[in-house]
Amino acid sequence: MSSLNKPGAMDAPVLIRRLLFFVLLFGLVFFYLVLSFKGLTSAKGIDQAQIGREIARGNDATTKMIRPLAIWQAEENTENGEINLDQIYDTYHSPLYPYLLGAVIKAVGGDDFDKFQMVEDERTIYRLDRVIAAVSVICFLVAIGINYLLISRIFDVRIAGVTALLMALCDLNWKFTHTGLPQMLMLLLFSCALFFIYRAVEASIDNRATMGSILLAAVFLALLALAHWLTLWISIGFVLYAAFFFRPKGAAALSVIGVILVFSLYFIGKNLEWTGSPAGTAGMSLYGGLLETEDNIMRTNDPSEETYAVLYNLNSLILNTTTSLLKQTDQLYSNLGAIFAAPLFFFALLHPFKRESIAQFRWIILLMWFVGSIGMALFGLTAQSTDANQLHILFSPIMTAYGLAFFSILWSRLEFTGSGGLLRDAHFVIVILVSAGPLILSIPQAMRSGLVSDKQTRPVWPPYWPSILSRTLHEATGEEDIIFSDQPWAVAWYADRRSIWLPKKVSEFEYLEKIVEDQKLTSAGILMTPSSFKDNPLYKVGHFGGSEEFAALMLDGPSVGATAGGTRGLRSQAPMLSSVLTRYPESKHLFPFRLVYYSKKPIIDQQR
Repeated sequence: MSSLNKPGAMDAPVLIRRLLFFVLLFGLVFFYLVLSFKGLTSAKGIDQAQIGREIARGNDATTKMIRPLAIWQAEENTENGEINLDQIYDTYHSPLYPYLLGAVIKAVGGDDFDKFQMVEDERTIYRLDRVIAAVSVICFLVAIGINYLLISRIFDVRIAGVTALLMALCDLNWKFTHTGLPQMLMLLLFSCALFFIYRAVEASIDNRATMGSILLAAVFLALLALAHWLTLWISIGFVLYAAFFFRPKGAAALSVIGVILVFSLYFIGKNLEWTGSPAGTAGMSLYGGLLETEDNIMRTNDPSEETYAVLYNLNSLILNTTTSLLKQTDQLYSNLGAIFAAPLFFFALLHPFKRESIAQFRWIILLMWFVGSIGMALFGLTAQSTDANQLHILFSPIMTAYGLAFFSILWSRLEFTGSGGLLRDAHFVIVILVSAGPLILSIPQAMRSGLVSDKQTRPVWPPYWPSILSRTLHEATGEEDIIFSDQPWAVAWYADRRSIWLPKKVSEFEYLEKIVEDQKLTSAGILMTPSSFKDNPLYKVGHFGGSEEFAALMLDGPSVGATAGGTRGLRSQAPMLSSVLTRYPESKHLFPFRLVYYSKKPIIDQQR
């Protein structure tokens, strides 16, 4: 290895390249965090943000977004079946990211809702949304640095530098920073774990002690599991490798399992306390990978009913898992960030690398990725590249590095590259230009809209219009009020009000109403939003299905808007909703024909 290829080597050209890289990086930060930012885009990301605010207030990991299923679990596992809707402990999300967000929200004063309330008509971006996105961006920037150090150690600084540049130019990475999901924190933790795993591989080959590096890797894998419980599948992949290939055999694997258990015991205990299951409410998301959708099971307070039964038989399990794995294969390129070199990792598996550490390490990566893919298949992964269960993106940097190394080997064997000069590194330019395409194509339109004043920037609509929830809905309700909604995460975050996810059945809705009344609280109203709709938010009924009993209420706003006749819409044609509408006779279009609030008393859009 020449001096220029050593990590830390420095001369004028290297200094200039690094300076240009940092200028590009911080230019992208400004673009994505300021110019093109419209707000948080993921329901589960918004949900974790509101849990973080409760943590900042000293309320532990409680939630204002209440899943009917969580109510059922709490009733089944508390004395006399009594629960307190003021203190619903969240057992759906892994705890690390909400606690990190809680610390940041506390530091900026976000625990005081009034300080960040949106009281101006023109302002459409909730300022705390940008704070949440900034946390993700910082994690992403640190992850780039960690991967540069790791890949420099494995290959050389040229491949490390190009990988870092490709990470920075990956549009999917930046999209994740807008979701509110913990993927960028997970990328940081996973990269740190890989760094110590590779050190353990090197030590094993040199017949040196490996346990120190393995324990450090285990710590980061444990933190990774606390950031997203699904990453336990990735850890299983490493445990399988460590059990057979690290000496003393078995000790390394048991050490990893032990560290993860130690880090997780407190939260497992909390899950058992609240739900009777070590996996908590999150364990029920297995429905998302089988016959029932995850959203539907989370919205019921009686999963024992035959309507919600899932056939846990071998045939359905194998069929659904296989189908999901095939879909993941089809979407792998986009899930790896559309980086041209990343899928080349699988071709690099066929190359006989001379350095044994490089050759062994790729099999660890493959095993961790494969087992992680099985976990994603079992628990459900949508076609959306920013899905909350999307773990492929964590492997993108290291797979990219191996792909670049393999591509470089092939490129060097071409006759016209033997003379050196510009052609020697032309393959890097090709990879960068192809991979940066999605980002480059998205910039012009985002620049045009982003240069407009922040007060005129359109939010993530549909389905979110934060200012209406933050001002109108918050002012129209009180601390003792509970709002039923198809968008409870947004009500909890933007309006700072407790919200129960609207169930599918009127009977279940009435049962939940009774629980609210028994606790001397008030069922203030029902908020319907574009979250009930799929693809076309104007006319197409939601992904919950047109057969559910609240479908007419979901379509009521669009139907009134379409007929322009001022009729009561479809709700007047739904007899099963008559008793509900009797209790909530008032309806107000908070946003014309899209955000409809049904309440017991009229509300006025109060302005300060």
